[in-house]
Amino acid sequence: MLDGTAIKTFTEYLDKGTVRTVVFEDSFGGTAEAAGAFADAIRSSGVETEVRGQCMAACAYAFLAGKTHRFGDGFQVNGVLLPVAARPSASELAMRWRGGEVHKTLAEFSPSSTTSAVTSPDAATATEITAGPVKDNWQPDHGVLFTASPTLFGRIYNAFYCDGTQGRDFTKCERLSDADPFKLGVLTP
Repeated sequence: MLDGTAIKTFTEYLDKGTVRTVVFEDSFGGTAEAAGAFADAIRSSGVETEVRGQCMAACAYAFLAGKTHRFGDGFQVNGVLLPVAARPSASELAMRWRGGEVHKTLAEFSPSSTTSAVTSPDAATATEITAGPVKDNWQPDHGVLFTASPTLFGRIYNAFYCDGTQGRDFTKCERLSDADPFKLGVLTP
């Protein structure tokens, strides 16, 4: 769980400059504040991120902050679930998790109601975001789930919209068509 208790130790390790990859392994949530703190630390250090197993909610936003972000190798099913307030449209999916757009998505769940400038790692421009009040919908089982399943011929990638009513049974989520995680920027080659 990314609850913020380890952020100081985490940033100290990153500040040493010896960490190249941050690996998230079976992290099932956390708070929006912790997600932002871990994401800021990862982004400022320029490290890569990797998921082994499941990475849900707060973990997913910290994962996207890496210079590159990928699923780990092996025989496990890897998945990253990005919380969203509502089912995204096809056009929202296309840009939602690229550069500064990640910050806008996280702002939906942030407890602050202030406006702040965020510098996109992909551009030299600042983006203003306005964070509203805390939403009830920061739920680890509600959002867009990207999975990679191993097969004899490589990995099969799928995307699903989960409305939270399915609990941890992600087979009950709605499959999204044309939501390749590489094309959408959730995974990098």
